[in-house]
Amino acid sequence: MILTCPSCDTRYSVDGSKFPAAGRTVRCAKCGHSWHQGPEAPAEPVAEAVPEEASPAPVAAADAAEAEAQASSEARGLDPFPTSPTRAFAPTSVAAEPPAPLGPKLAVVAGWAGLILVVLLIAVSAVRYRQDIAVIWPQSAGVYSSLGLHVNASGIDFRQVDYRRETEDGQVVLAVSGMIVNAGSRQLPVPQTVRVTLSDVSNHELYHWTFKPTATVLGPGQKVPFVTRLSSPPAAARHLEVRFAKDGS
Repeated sequence: MILTCPSCDTRYSVDGSKFPAAGRTVRCAKCGHSWHQGPEAPAEPVAEAVPEEASPAPVAAADAAEAEAQASSEARGLDPFPTSPTRAFAPTSVAAEPPAPLGPKLAVVAGWAGLILVVLLIAVSAVRYRQDIAVIWPQSAGVYSSLGLHVNASGIDFRQVDYRRETEDGQVVLAVSGMIVNAGSRQLPVPQTVRVTLSDVSNHELYHWTFKPTATVLGPGQKVPFVTRLSSPPAAARHLEVRFAKDGS
C-alpha cells in the first residue's frame, strides 16, 4: 500500500493488511503533517457474490490500537521514495593533513646562518690581523702572499724606501733612505743586519752591501729612519731591494 503525504507529496510503502476498515491517523516523517488515511481500496468485485458469513469479524479494540501503533511506527521509519533515479550523496570531507612543524626547519636555517657568520668573521679577522698572525705563525706568510696580501713574518718592515744620486768630492754617491717600522701589536726586536741589493734590467744582482739599524727594539707602531750610502754604484743598476739579511746573507 502506498501512502502519499498531502503536504509534501512524500510517499511511503506500508503493509495495507494492517489497516483497519475504518482507517487510521498517520503522520509524515518528513514534514510532520498528520492526516486520516483510509484502508486500501478493495480490488474490483468478482462475479461471485461473497457470502455474509465470509465477512471478517470485527477487530478487538486492543488489537486495533496495537496495529495502529505498529503501522504508525512503520510509516515513520520508512525512507521516502527518491524523486530521481539516482540519489545525490554529499561528498565525504577529507581531513587535511596538519602542516609539518616549523621548529626543526628554523633550527636548521639558524644553524647554517650561524656557521656562515662565523666563517665570515674568521675570514675578516684573518685579513685584518694578518700581520700579527704572520708574526705568531710565520708559515702563514706564504698563504697570504699567494692571495696577494703583503705580510712580514718578522713584524718589522720597511716603509717609504727611496734613493737618490749625489756627488761628493767628484764621485757619484747613491743614497738610500727609508723607515723601519714595527707593524705588529707588540714590542719586537729589530734585526741588526739590513741588506741592500742592486740589480740590472734582467734582475741580475750587480752589487750588495749591509748596514746596521740605529734601533734594536721597536714598540707597536714605532718606526726609526735609516740612511745608507754607496760610492760609485754600478752604472747598469736599475733595481733596488732592501731587506733584512738572514743567516748573514
